[in-house]
Amino acid sequence: MKIGYFADGPWAHKAFEKIIKDNAIQIVFITVRYDKEDKVLLDFAHRYQIPVEISDNINSQTFINTVEKYKADLFVSMSFNQIFKDEIRNLPKQKSINCHAGKLPFYRGRNILNWALINDEQEFGITVHYMDSGIDTGDIILQETYPITDLDDYGTILEKAYDGCADVLYRAIKMIQNNTVKVVKQSNIDVVGMYCGMRGEGDEIIDWKQNSREIFNFIRALSTPGPQAASWIAGKKITINKARMIEGAHRYKNIPGQVIGRTSNGLLIKTGDTMIEIMEYTYSGKVRIGDRLKDHE
Repeated sequence: MKIGYFADGPWAHKAFEKIIKDNAIQIVFITVRYDKEDKVLLDFAHRYQIPVEISDNINSQTFINTVEKYKADLFVSMSFNQIFKDEIRNLPKQKSINCHAGKLPFYRGRNILNWALINDEQEFGITVHYMDSGIDTGDIILQETYPITDLDDYGTILEKAYDGCADVLYRAIKMIQNNTVKVVKQSNIDVVGMYCGMRGEGDEIIDWKQNSREIFNFIRALSTPGPQAASWIAGKKITINKARMIEGAHRYKNIPGQVIGRTSNGLLIKTGDTMIEIMEYTYSGKVRIGDRLKDHE
């Protein structure tokens, strides 16, 4: 099977490493993001002598004419940032597929792992689907789910997703190659589904009027390598990487966002219902990680 690989990022690197080991699959060209040329994928292309085709518009006739000559059986998208319109999507005889780190038809769109944590989900999904004219709406080829526990944060589930995407994408390609796909229409799971928008600057600010569980989820959803949740104390910005729910904390009214105490691990902050302990943060030139406090470098 010949595939054209439209890709970016660690998920794409891990998937490439699986695909390239399979002698029954040939990557005939790689297309990286135009605005962010992935050096790892470009190095892979050089090492394995795979042509690289880059365009700011993959739907242009020039690009379509260029990739048509490779006679790919399948186009594969992994964290690529351009929309495939009808002509290019339908160019290969096996059409085009996308790997999405979300449990479709829910969590379509952007920043899915962050939103899953914010929404207090107990699991997240990885879905490989055929591309159609919608956004993340095509028929499902393969989907797997992975648990989320209170010990998880954005960093830990991102690592799970890197490995999961590589595994699920490779298995889906083999299903297509072996003609064993039994597609599931997303409307058969849920007619409406769910869309998530891209998070942007300013979205990291904590709303202390929310309850402790919501704030705990919010902080871990933005933890490194994310931007980290943020607030202000005495007019100075504090960025928070880790918080802890306090077992047995009582509900009571007070001023949300107020520092109400210190612990050996950090600070106690009043929330909309109880209180929460922040344990890893940067404030006033200092970084606290657990019981250690040091100058910010």
